[in-house]
Amino acid sequence: MLKPRILVTGATGKTGSVVVAELLKAGYPVRAMVHREDARSVRLKGQGAEVTVADMSDVERVADALKDVQRAYYCPPFDPYMIQGAVAFAVAAKESRLEHIVGLTQWLSSPSHPALMTRQLWLVDRLFAMTPGLAHTIVRPGFFADAYLALTGYAAHLGVFPWIFGDSRNAPPSNEDIARVAVAALLDPKRHAGKSYRPTGPELLGAKDIAAALGRAVGRSVRIVPTPNWLFMKAARAGGLSIDLISGIRYYIEDHKRGAFELGAPTTDVLEVTGQPAEDFETIARRYAALPGNRRSFGNWLHEFTQFLVAPLRPAFDLDRYDRELRRPFPSQPQFATDSTIWLCEHAMARAERNAVIAELRTLRAQA
Repeated sequence: MLKPRILVTGATGKTGSVVVAELLKAGYPVRAMVHREDARSVRLKGQGAEVTVADMSDVERVADALKDVQRAYYCPPFDPYMIQGAVAFAVAAKESRLEHIVGLTQWLSSPSHPALMTRQLWLVDRLFAMTPGLAHTIVRPGFFADAYLALTGYAAHLGVFPWIFGDSRNAPPSNEDIARVAVAALLDPKRHAGKSYRPTGPELLGAKDIAAALGRAVGRSVRIVPTPNWLFMKAARAGGLSIDLISGIRYYIEDHKRGAFELGAPTTDVLEVTGQPAEDFETIARRYAALPGNRRSFGNWLHEFTQFLVAPLRPAFDLDRYDRELRRPFPSQPQFATDSTIWLCEHAMARAERNAVIAELRTLRAQA
C-alpha cells in the first residue's frame, strides 16, 4: 500500500527540517516547500525529499505544491502578512482535498495580544479548524530551548548568561521534540485530529537552573547577568534577528515575566504522543555546545568578547516607526496572555482548572 505524500512548509527551518528527516526515515514521500534554492534545500534533496520553491502567499504556487498531497505540516513564516499566506494555504488545501494538516502555532496565541504574529496565529488556528473536509491538529509550544541557547557562546567563552525574564520559569522543549510530536500526528491522523498538544521539556527551570545546566554542557561555571531589554534588543539585532521577529519578542519577554510559560508546565505530551520522553535541557544544551562557534578556542573567545563589548554601542530597531510604516492593526484593548479571559479559557478548559490557574497567576503577581 502506497504511503500518503506529505508536504512540509518551512522545510529548511528549525522544526521543518527535522520533520522532513523523520518522515523520510519512516518511509513517507515528502515534498519540502522552501523560499529559495540554497545549500539547505540541496541537503533536503540529498536526503530524498522532493523540493518545491514557493512563497506562502502565492496561491497558485502553493496550489501546485499541494497537488497529489494528502497531509501537510504548516509552519508559519514570521511575517507581518502571515495571515494572507495562511488564507492562501487554506484555499489551496480545500481545492486539493488535503486530508490532514498539523499546524505549528504558539502557546500564547490569543485574539487581543499586543504581538501581531500572536493574534494572527489565533486566527489561523480557527481558519484551519473551519476549513471543510480538513482534519486539523495543533502543536503549540511555548519558548523553545533554542531561544535560550542562542546565547551559548557567551556561556562557553565568557562564563556569563544574559537573562531578561525576571524570576519566571519555563519548561523549554527542543526543536526535535516539537518536530517529533508533529510527525506522530501526521502519521496517525485518526488518533490526533482535532487535538492540541503543548510539547515541553520535563521540568520547570528558572535562570539559575538554566545557567547550571548550560555550565555542565560547556564545562565551566556560568553566572546569570540580569540584562535590560534595550541591551538585549541591540544584541538581538546584531545577531541577525529580523525586525519582524523582534517586534513580537519585545512582548514575549513580558509574557515570560508574568509566568505565562510556566502555567500548566511541564506536560507529558511529548511522551504520550511520541512514546519517548522529552529531552532535558542539559541534553539539548550539549548539542549547542558542540557547534563550531561554541567550542573553546582563542578565536571564538575573542569574537564573543568583542560582541559583548560593542553590544551597547550598536543601533537598535525603531519598533514604533516600524509599526507606523506597516500601518498594522492594533487591538483597542491589548492584553498579554495571562490577562486574557479567552486565553485562560482555551488553555485551561475545566472550570476547576481555570480557577486554579487564575489563583496561581494572582500568587505569581503578588510575589513579583
